[in-house]
Amino acid sequence: MSAHSSSSFEKIIKAKSLLGLREKATLKEIKNKYKNLMKKWHPDKHKNNIEQATKMSAQINEAYKTILDYCNNYEYSFDEEEIANKYQSPSEWMKNRFGDKKETI
Repeated sequence: MSAHSSSSFEKIIKAKSLLGLREKATLKEIKNKYKNLMKKWHPDKHKNNIEQATKMSAQINEAYKTILDYCNNYEYSFDEEEIANKYQSPSEWMKNRFGDKKETI
């Protein structure tokens, strides 16, 4: 692993943590977390500590940009077997896993 990918990994993990994302999140959830944090930390809401709010807003923006870059560069698998396995019905899963025999004990 190169130093670049290591730092990218750390940057993505820090961004995930700052935005409060779960292990799996939809793009809609990511956008909602970002919007809610920006509302919370908007400098207008922290007139007694504008410097801190501005700093947090910048960190939130950077984290959001990092996550969007990660999402936009993610490689999706279009392997037919993977797609078939992911979207099979429970009965298809059972048949593929245990076969089609109907034996009684």
